[in-house]
Amino acid sequence: MFQSPLSPADQYRMVGTVTSVSQADPHQLVMLLFDGAIAAVLQARHAIETGDIETKVATISKAMRIIDEGLKASLESHGDASLGDNLRSLYEHMVSRLFLANLHNSDVALAEVARLLGDLRSAWAAIAPAPPAARADLHA
Repeated sequence: MFQSPLSPADQYRMVGTVTSVSQADPHQLVMLLFDGAIAAVLQARHAIETGDIETKVATISKAMRIIDEGLKASLESHGDASLGDNLRSLYEHMVSRLFLANLHNSDVALAEVARLLGDLRSAWAAIAPAPPAARADLHA
């Protein structure tokens, strides 16, 4: 019923996260989702390596939720519908691989998902809109 209070480091991290999210544009929010999913997968890989089952389960579940409820849910079809369909299928594949990683303690599946997320994050970063100051310079 009652949760233990957060440590000072966790409180600081929480403030940083809330600040990042509240000041982010939609493109940056997707970047934050990629970063969160990648971090969770990396933590799960470490948990498997060290035999920390509780952390493995929690971090894989976190990655699955970020992919399913964040990245997949944020897909919009403004243009080529097949792109959205392909990304949706890729996200579903990642969630499936994470489920199997959790079930079988599979670092191979986690490594695959980490690589896919990293590739998508890089592609998303490459299409970042120009910051407002840079756009103003273009019109001058």
